[in-house]
Amino acid sequence: MRKKVTKAIFPVAGLGTRFLPATKSVPKEIMTLVDRPLVQYAIDEARAAGIKEFIFVTSRGKGALEDYFDHSPVLEQELRKKGKNELLEVLKDTYMDSGAIAYIRQHRAMGLGHAVWCAHRLIANEPFAVVLPDDVIAAEKPCLQQMVEAYEETGGNMVAAMEVAPEQTSSYGVLDVAEDHGSVVSVKGMVEKPKASEAPSNLAVIGRYILGPSVLRNLRQMKSGAGGEIQLTDAIAQDIGSDVPVSGFRFQGERFDCGSKAGFLQATVSFALSRPDLRDDLMAHLNKVTQIDKAAE
Repeated sequence: MRKKVTKAIFPVAGLGTRFLPATKSVPKEIMTLVDRPLVQYAIDEARAAGIKEFIFVTSRGKGALEDYFDHSPVLEQELRKKGKNELLEVLKDTYMDSGAIAYIRQHRAMGLGHAVWCAHRLIANEPFAVVLPDDVIAAEKPCLQQMVEAYEETGGNMVAAMEVAPEQTSSYGVLDVAEDHGSVVSVKGMVEKPKASEAPSNLAVIGRYILGPSVLRNLRQMKSGAGGEIQLTDAIAQDIGSDVPVSGFRFQGERFDCGSKAGFLQATVSFALSRPDLRDDLMAHLNKVTQIDKAAE
């Protein structure tokens, strides 16, 4: 019987330099998308997929991220005194049970593969998920939940994938597809950040993975890849051709790259428009701005 995926790694050690000066004192992962930090979207998605153990790979200066998941007795007391029970309910989603969350330090920025490897002692010999909070996915059924359901059929290693414009392949790991079965594709190769002219497809890997312990063994070799970093896609690709299948999964949903300013703004507008309490006011403002732009032309 296939082991269930109950552990997830969240690599959050990056400095968030694209959002300076905000990230000088605020970890990028707790920057708010509408009224919830990026990391909350990632946690909620993982919970929906059945994840029970949450492993954060952090670095110096991420104390506020750790504090976010703690109880806040003074705030709770104040809300209770004022009868703001709805807000007390909102806070419940931010709490993590004792022992459910662990923090591992990545002392040197050596790439995503290295960040994942840092958590190897807590994974042991089990399948695990990797969730990148920068990639926020709006979906009726959460992306990782879709993947877990597909993984129960395929096993092996699975990466979330989506089509991108050919000129964007140099920003992603790209799949070389052996067989295309629609939502699931079998993979015969993976190339990290290829030039458009050298990309085997336009099917790009994005920040959701379900991986087996063989990937951690591959990462232990500490092989440098693109950009001189230890690449997670390289470690996954090492399993191709072995008895561990590698699959790409076309998820249903819209992905926003919240590691970029433009993507963060797009996500903010999209998520706000999906909220009944915000939609009308925001739409009125957007229409006003659009009319001003048209008049200026």
